[in-house]
Amino acid sequence: MLHCDAAQAVGKIGVDVEALGVDLLTVVGHKMYAPKGIAALYVRDGVALEPVVYGGGQERGLRAGTENATLAAALGTAADLAARELADGEPARLAALRDDLHHRLAEHLPGRVHLNGPSQRRLPNTLNVSIDGVLGHELLTAVPEIAASTGSACHSGTHTPSPVLTAMGLDTDRALTAVRLSPGRWSTLADIETAATALIKAAV
Repeated sequence: MLHCDAAQAVGKIGVDVEALGVDLLTVVGHKMYAPKGIAALYVRDGVALEPVVYGGGQERGLRAGTENATLAAALGTAADLAARELADGEPARLAALRDDLHHRLAEHLPGRVHLNGPSQRRLPNTLNVSIDGVLGHELLTAVPEIAASTGSACHSGTHTPSPVLTAMGLDTDRALTAVRLSPGRWSTLADIETAATALIKAAV
């Protein structure tokens, strides 16, 4: 049985459950601009699951309780918008912004900026870098005008190495200097310039 947590991927890149060969796949609404509190679970035909809450037959018998029709409609609308953006080349636009930000940081902080993860096969909207000489949380504290993270939101507020970066083989020092920067739907080149300038100033 294979479950894929596709929260970060859906809406950013094409996702095909058949090509992936997954039995279960999670979609999270707020990762593609739907309101928080709505998600979806793809279940391959023939996969039997235990209900989360027993009761009425709503949600195909997997959970009792009244469905939140408003949030479900919002998720559907967000998915439609994301599909249109994928078709219109939004991933390439985001990748260009991401790479521009990376280039600016590396150019002005020579030898100090290290990409965490592969340079090619990655999400177009995410830049995770470690900057030598400054802890990630201290860097972001110094630039309150930028909404960014040192790791996943579920670990925000802690100053411990990201378990994902640690699993990737990064040592503690490098993991603690990591920041995750993510351009989005409304990000512009001017935003990238502003973010790069602020981060460089704080890191010097």
